[in-house]
Amino acid sequence: MPVNYSPSTPEQLWPVPGVALGTAPARIKSWSRDDLLLVSLAPGTQASGVFTRNQFCAAPVMVCREHLARRAPLRALVVNAGNANAGTGTRGLADARATCTAAAAALDCAPEEVLPFSTGVIMEPLPVDRIVEALPACRAVLSGAGWFAAACAIMTTDTVPKGASRRVEVDGVPITVTGIAKGAGMIAPNMATLLGFVATDAPIGRALLDGLAAEIAGASFNRITIDGDTSTNDSFVLLATHRAPLSPIERTDDPRLPAVKAVISAVAVELAQAIVRDGEGATKFISILVEGGRNVAECDRVARTIAHSPLVKTAFFASDPNLGRIVCAIGNAGIDDLDPARVSFWLDDVAVVAGGSRATSYREEEGKRVMLKPEITVRVALGRGQARAAVWTCDLSHQYVSINADYRS
Repeated sequence: MPVNYSPSTPEQLWPVPGVALGTAPARIKSWSRDDLLLVSLAPGTQASGVFTRNQFCAAPVMVCREHLARRAPLRALVVNAGNANAGTGTRGLADARATCTAAAAALDCAPEEVLPFSTGVIMEPLPVDRIVEALPACRAVLSGAGWFAAACAIMTTDTVPKGASRRVEVDGVPITVTGIAKGAGMIAPNMATLLGFVATDAPIGRALLDGLAAEIAGASFNRITIDGDTSTNDSFVLLATHRAPLSPIERTDDPRLPAVKAVISAVAVELAQAIVRDGEGATKFISILVEGGRNVAECDRVARTIAHSPLVKTAFFASDPNLGRIVCAIGNAGIDDLDPARVSFWLDDVAVVAGGSRATSYREEEGKRVMLKPEITVRVALGRGQARAAVWTCDLSHQYVSINADYRS
């Protein structure tokens, strides 16, 4: 079960004016649950996306990039679980486009106004006929209250659905932000396998939305890692339906933007952290904070090196304060002129290393006390400057191996 995470109830995921969602079973794998999601978007909805940097990116990612490059409003999303449609060549592209065509026919829009998404097994042909057959059932149940069902339908190895909502008042007008995400494994920065969809009725202009999506992904979904593997399908899409009765927000200096950005960011961070808390086999949620760097990039590199170390992650699973593994990871981060004598780190409030060597106050029983906790913070001070960065990760357990060994069965 997830580490200190309880999923939202259907009532806690608020409708976003201009968004309707419907799900149905397409039988993509040998399961009976809903695994297909259709999202209908009101005319004028703007969208921006951030996608995987994996060079073997999936066919739906390529089609999404093509359709977003038009910089025109969108009318629909279609998402399937159980099959990634990745490593499928020209057939995969044709299948992704056929999915768009079928969704467009269901909603009376153009195929180029549809974004397709897939998640699941790689290098298996997409059963596009099953998707086409199930889309009318999705359309029949479209509802603004369909967010919880949508979060359930896009799950693969997730143990719980992941959703979040926030509201803020801007010039006396309530603005709603709701999002869903899926992911539990094959998670690493550069998108972290995840799909994330966040929608708001705020009238955010497309040019501003592009920068906002990248900035929010950088502070949320690109701050998480479970196993260091960047998927072929990672996608984060930010939608603005323009249904709130406000004049457009189109400039970075618009005084209304900070409040809207804050609630969008809060939803994205909650979803990103939920993915780590539900990491495959996870028993610990670990925040790694690196400060005192010359720039954010080197702080980020140190944090990720610690987070990706199997030796560090297995030590956390075992609650074993073998903390020389963290020292080793810091030294392996590739900061060539790092001075170990200026480096310190802490586990929660326990000083472990001070000035490059074991802190005189450190006692292993104190390290053990912290390592037994379900939530742990590793704080590293590099002693080189003022920059800082954070990464959220989890431990690596026996169950992670079992889940991934059995994934296709």
